[in-house]
Parts: sequence; structure tokens; C-alpha cells
Amino acid sequence: MPFISRSVAAVRGLCQRRRLESELDEELRFHLAMEAEEQVRRGASRAEAERQAMLRLGGLESTKEAARSARGYRRLEALGQDVRFALRLLRRNRGYAAAVVTALALGIGANTAIFSVVRGVLLRELPYRQPDRLVVLHQYEALAIGEDQLFSVPDLEDLRRRNRSFSGLAEYHSMWFNLLGRAEPERVQTGVVSANFFDVLGTRPILGRTFAPEDDRPGAQPVLVLSYAYWQRSWGGDPAVLGKTLEMNDHPHRVIGVLPPVPQYPQDNDLWMPTSACPFRADPRAIAARRGRGYHVFGRLQPGTTLAQARRDLTAVGGTLYADYPADYPKGGYQIDATPLLTELTARARPTLLLLLATVLLVLLIVCANVANLQLARLASRGDEMSVRTALGAGRGRLLRQLITESLILALLGAGLGVGVAAALLKGLVAFAARFTARTGDIAIDGWVLAFTAVVAVVAGLLSGALPAVAASRGIAAALRAGGSGRPGAGSLRLRATLAGVQVALAFLLLVGAGLTLRSAWKLQAVDAGFNPDNVLALAIDLDWAHYRTLAQRRGFHRALLSRARALPGVATAAYTSSYPMDGVGRNTLGVRVEGRSGAYDDLPEAALRVGSPGFLTAMGIRLERGRGFEESDRDGAPQVAVLGHALARRLFGAEDPVGRRVQLGSSQPPDWFRVIGVISDVHDLGLDQDPGDAVWVPLDQNPALAGSLLLRSQRRPGALTGAARAIVHDIDPRQPVGRVQTLEAARSASLAAPRLTAILLSAFATLALVVTVIGLAGVVAFGVARRTREIGIRMALGARRGAILGGVLREGLAAVGVGLLVGGTAALLLAHIVARLLFGVPPTDPVTYLAVGALLAAVAALACLVPARRAATVQPSLALRSH
Repeated sequence: MPFISRSVAAVRGLCQRRRLESELDEELRFHLAMEAEEQVRRGASRAEAERQAMLRLGGLESTKEAARSARGYRRLEALGQDVRFALRLLRRNRGYAAAVVTALALGIGANTAIFSVVRGVLLRELPYRQPDRLVVLHQYEALAIGEDQLFSVPDLEDLRRRNRSFSGLAEYHSMWFNLLGRAEPERVQTGVVSANFFDVLGTRPILGRTFAPEDDRPGAQPVLVLSYAYWQRSWGGDPAVLGKTLEMNDHPHRVIGVLPPVPQYPQDNDLWMPTSACPFRADPRAIAARRGRGYHVFGRLQPGTTLAQARRDLTAVGGTLYADYPADYPKGGYQIDATPLLTELTARARPTLLLLLATVLLVLLIVCANVANLQLARLASRGDEMSVRTALGAGRGRLLRQLITESLILALLGAGLGVGVAAALLKGLVAFAARFTARTGDIAIDGWVLAFTAVVAVVAGLLSGALPAVAASRGIAAALRAGGSGRPGAGSLRLRATLAGVQVALAFLLLVGAGLTLRSAWKLQAVDAGFNPDNVLALAIDLDWAHYRTLAQRRGFHRALLSRARALPGVATAAYTSSYPMDGVGRNTLGVRVEGRSGAYDDLPEAALRVGSPGFLTAMGIRLERGRGFEESDRDGAPQVAVLGHALARRLFGAEDPVGRRVQLGSSQPPDWFRVIGVISDVHDLGLDQDPGDAVWVPLDQNPALAGSLLLRSQRRPGALTGAARAIVHDIDPRQPVGRVQTLEAARSASLAAPRLTAILLSAFATLALVVTVIGLAGVVAFGVARRTREIGIRMALGARRGAILGGVLREGLAAVGVGLLVGGTAALLLAHIVARLLFGVPPTDPVTYLAVGALLAAVAALACLVPARRAATVQPSLALRSH
């Protein structure tokens, strides 16, 4: 390519400059000598011959310049001169250079940090084979799109037979099991998958192998594959784990492989087992139940098949299934859909990360405007220098190039420092992103991120340098034509005021976003959760089904556990529940029918079924609204009873008193009837930003659950009870592990962590924008005061009062603020929908937030303008007149 060839030749010429200059001198001397000899032969004297030879060549230096230009490295040489000159100037103005580099480092560093998260989570390909062909399948009731019904085993088998779009469909669900065979029993989350699961994903193990078809056949020896995180955490990365035999579900399981560190969806699992090894999935009743929908399905598109084609295919298959098995699918219709796996993995993180990226880009624009103002102020003091260079023949283009070179050097220095700022921020941002997605392992400052940083630096350098340079060069040229000094004047001041107004508008936009998210977080914090989390410790104790198969065995364990727990020193109340608020575990629902009322089961109100021991209300601090809670008399063999949540009681009975009425839970035949003995307040069980939902509680002794948590309300610091609680569990059953240990306050705080951290990040960036804006605004007013010192002195000498001078300067400074507030407010209203989905209890056009932000900006701007305005009001007329 000609351009590349010319560029390479130019660089080579610059590197070999001395040799080429020597050859050029020798060549020119040869031509001069030859021309002089010719003139001598024609009769000219030696001196006249040399003069004529010089004239014919057009001058030695001009000929050299023409030859250098032909070689193509003059532009590179001129650029080198500009760079060296810029570096000398910056060394002489270290304070200015430090201020600009620091401001740019903060703006560019924030962009680099956020972009590294965006790239790692949203842009980087998944670490699977041909990841763009991986999808997650969903099936919905046609009239309730958005409520995923999951799949049953017959659903999946029919999909495998009837579809024409997928090269493979794999099944997945996750369960907690007790793992034995080590020093301590361990509770592990286990992914239960079909044998082709890892083949569909395209994941190869780093040790051993994954599942083969024979591993998933009935009666096959149970095998396990370890996740990378679990292998590192519990086994220290020991490769000798391969071949180990561990006990789970009362059967030996052999470890056959270890996975690489890949993101997991929808849960992070410790272990993986084939479906044949799961006692619940391998149950013939689960295999045959078309309505037993509790399994996720992953698929790989066939080569040449698009997502749109696959969706049409799934729609056709869904229609056929609905026609073939009408009793097993929703009456309102049925639909199957497919979503790219990357979209599923990043769905929760995408809006927040894109909002943060937009925020830091706005911060960078504010920084660029501020740096441009600093450059305008500096150019005002370089008017004489620019005038001299112009008078000596420097064209406007050369001046522009010099000024932009200085700006680019500052931006590149800022980018270098900004990478360090980004590295310092990255660990915290990774922890933040982990609350939204499993893709945090791919977040890093890599070559693409550094390339992004370089591009941002160049753009920032051009934005902050080009506008001041153009304005200054025009002002100098106009002033010289008019016979002035070449100092920038009123036009420069207007430009600085405009840039300050832009900063105010952008700062208003960022502060509104931060204010809305802060108010949203405050509203969430203030929500009445329906329980009292203070001084309550929760220990997950899920019984091994293999050793607690009968209800009597489970009751024996629960009774022994509660008896010993209530005797622990410092325990005020002990209870056992199937779940506690905000434990991160999903809820199973069932239909609730009031005795004496008819209707199809599918049309009944649904409620989350929960199990609790006597004292569970006191342990969790839930208010009893009417009736009573569970008592020791509500045991096995006694009449079945239930406690309803407030919302469910209102839905079922309206204004009637439900206490004493009977309800059926589920669709068992003959029906089991539960007498309602109490109504309790609703609890925000799944999160403070979620509706409490309908709930019904039944006694533990009548319904002994396998999975649940021991709750200890302490009279002191709850964490101090952990060791004693573990000890009584192991005394009762040495094979029984204790799972997650957490205080209810920590669970409540964790539910607030994501919105709180989002608000903190937005507030931090908005605060940075506010500080930069205030500095820029104060600089504009100070520059105007310095420029008008003589004028102010004359006015004061003529009798102007200090208050008038002060007010005039403030009005000029606040004029840009007023325009910026108007523009920023309008932009915030237009863009309000962007932040709406991140808010809780606060409208995106909340007038309180807008007015508060406007008042804050106006007040801070007034203070920023006040300092230079007061300096103007204290100008001594005699000194001002004498200084000019």
C-alpha cells in the first residue's frame, strides 16, 4: 500500500538522517562544482561561475529543504520538534501540568476501570466452544409471559425428538447434598445434569474427564466432577483428588474430573453429578411426570441455524405438545422460547454496568471541559509568545499543531496514571459485579482495555485541546491584524463561560442520577421487612435424606436439636424453620382452598409453604396479628393447624376472621385439612424490593422438613453461639454437616448491597464531577476578574460601591450556572427512563431530587464564585491603575 510504503520510508529516513544529510551535502557540492566548471568553460571567472551555479540551483538551503520534503520525514521531524518543545514547556510549568494530568487521570482511570468490567462481563466471549451458538430454553404460559415454567423430563425428551434446530439439548438442575469421606462432613451444592451437558457447552476438564453416556445409565457407578472454585477452596488444587471416593446419598461416588474456571449459570455449583446418580431425579415417578417441571434446558444450535429459525421451530414444537397433552399444559396457551446464554448470564448486570459506563463518560467530558478552561487560562498568559512566533512566520496550522500536541501529551500522561487508578479500583468493582453476574472471572485490564484507554486519551486530548487552540489562534491573529498584543480577550472569556455552563449541565445530570439512586436506597432501607433481624443467628442444617428417610427419624433429630439449643447459655429463643427471610433460597408454592368453596385447582390462590417450630415467631421477630402461633401441643398426631400471612388471609377471607376456618394445602386426595390458628404480618421474604407474597406456615413436628435452618435469638453477640451450635449438631449426629452460618442482619444487609453499592458508585462519580465543575467555575470567574482588574479599578475610582462590584461579578459567574442548570434539568428529564429500572419507591422525575440537586449546585456555584468576586470587590483603584 502506498501510504504504508511512504510511512516506512519516512521513518527509515528519520532514523538514517545523518547519513542521508551527508550524502545530500556531497551530492549538492558535486552539482555546484559541475555547474561552476561549465560556467568557467563559457568564459566566466571562478567567483562569477560559483555565483551563477548557486543561482541556477536556487539556493543551497532551499534545495536541501525540497530534497528533505521529497524523502517524506519532514512531518515526522516537525512532530518531534513539537513534542520536545511541549515537554520543555511542561517542565517549566509543572504545577499546571500536574493539575491537568491528575484531572485527566481520574477521568480516564474511571473509564478504564468501568470498561474493563463491561468488557469482561458484557463483551468478552464465553469460554466455551462456539459460545454464540449456546442458548437457554424457557417455556411460558402464553398469557403470563415472563413466568418461566421450567421443563419436565417428558418435555425434554419430546423436544429432543421433535426439534430440527439443535445439535444437542442438555438438562440441568441443582441440589444441596451432604458430602462425607473427609475429616468433616460438608454441605455442597451439586449440579445434576444429563451426560451430554458439558459436550453441549463445549467445556473440557483441566483434569480427568467429564460424563460419558454410560455414566447416566440406571445402575451406573455414581461419579462426580468438581468445579474449579471448589477444587481450589476445599482441596487446595490437589491433582490427587482424581479417583478419590466420597460418600453422598449413602453411596460411594468417584471423582473423575475437574472443570476449568468457567462462569456457571444459574447457580454456582461445587460438584456435578449425572442425573442417574441423583436419587430424586432418578426416581421413576420424576421421570414419568410431565407436570414435574423443575429442570433447566440448555441447547446448542446446529451449524447454519439462526436463533430466529430455532424460535420458530420451538413454537411449532410447543404447539404440537399443547395439542397432544392439553391436560398437562396451561389452559391459556403454551410457548417455548430460546435466549442466548450470554444474554442470560449478563441480564441483571447489563443495565447497571451500562449506566456506570455512561456516568464515567460524562465525568470525563466534565474533566475535558475543565482542562480546556485551564488551557485557555494558560494561553492567555502566552499571548506574547504566540504573537512573536506568528510574527516570525509560524502559520496558524503550525500553532494549532503545537497546542494540540501539548494537549495530547498531557492526555497520554494522564492515561498512564489512569491505568494505575483503574487497577486500584478494579478489585472493588469485581466484587460489585459479582452481585449481578457469574462472569467476574473474565474481568481484567488486558490489551483491549489498554487500547480503549489509549483511544479515550487521544479523544480527551483532542476535546480538551482543539477548541482552546482554535479559539486562541483566531484571537491572536485578529489582535495582530488590529495592532494589539495578541492576548486572547473577550472571546476567550465567553468560551470559558460556555465550557463552565457545559460542566454545570453535565454535573446536574450526574447528581440527579446519584440523588435518585440514593433516595431509592434510603427507601429500601426504610421498608418494614416484617421481621426483627437483631441478634439472630441462622445455621443451615439440611438432613441427609439417606439417613433420615422416615418422618419419625426427622422428628427425633429436630426435637433433640431444639431441646439442646434452647439450653445453650445466652440463647433467648431457639426455633427451626424451613427458611428464613432473604436467605437466597427460592420458595415452592401450592394452591390453597378454603373449606366449602369449589373451583379448579389451577385457579386457586397460591402461597409459599413454610415450616416452623414453636417459637419461630419470637425467633424471627414476626408480629402476630390475631390468634396464636405454634405451641408444643401442635405435635404429630394432633389436629393439623396452619398460620396464614396477612396478605393470604385477606385474599382468602376478605374482612372475615380466618381463625378457626379450615384450608386445604395442595391437591392431595382425600384432602388434608388444616385449621387456621393465627394470622401474622407479611414478611419481605425474597428481598426488600420484592412484594411479600402469600405465605402459609405449618408446624415442624407435623411436617418434619429435610432442609431448614436453626435460628438462635441471642442475648449477646450472635456470632459467639456458632461454635456451641455446631457442637450440639455433631453430638446428635457426627455425620451431619452445618451449612451456611449467617445472621439475619447480614441477610437483610446483603439484600440491600447491590442497590447500595450502585448508589455509592454513582455518588462518588457525581461528587468528582461536582468538585471538578466547581474548580472550573471558580477559575472562569477568577480569570474574568484578572482580565477586568483595570476596569474595576476605574469604576471604583469613579465611585462604584463594593457591593455593586461584588454583585456584578457574581451575576456574570452565575449566568453560566443558570443556563447549565436549565440545560441539565431538561436533559435529565429526557433521559429519566434510563435509570427508572434501578429505582425503588422513587419516580425517575422525582421533583424533590431535582430541586435538591439544583439548590445544591446553585449554592456550591455561588460559593465558588464568591471568592474571586470578593477579591474583585477589594481591588485598590490606585494599584489597579498603576499595574497596567
